[in-house]
Amino acid sequence: MGTAKKTVVLGASDNPERYSFLAINRLRANNHPVVAIGRKQAKVADVQVETEQKPVEAVDTVTLYLNPAHQKEYYDYIFSLHPKRIIFNPGAENEELATLAKEKGIQPMEACTLVLLSTGQF
Repeated sequence: MGTAKKTVVLGASDNPERYSFLAINRLRANNHPVVAIGRKQAKVADVQVETEQKPVEAVDTVTLYLNPAHQKEYYDYIFSLHPKRIIFNPGAENEELATLAKEKGIQPMEACTLVLLSTGQF
């Protein structure tokens, strides 16, 4: 088991059919601390889904479950977290944000958080 990586899930949902729901559960099952931000307050596993962009310390990963049109309002927030990497899950690929991230020394990854977790690459 690697080290715990504090992860911010953007686009979090309590709908069991959403990948963000599965990702939160899988991240917690792997003992990664999770901060979840979504459109409505909810609870997934032991994680409270917040609606406001609150400051978070020591973020390793931001994982995106928002389509690019909905990411723009989070750009400043994402960069304020100073993550080591941003995971663009399928459907969240965003060339503009990836380029900005690289300029700020953040690694953009087009990948699926669930696959990374299941293959031990997270």
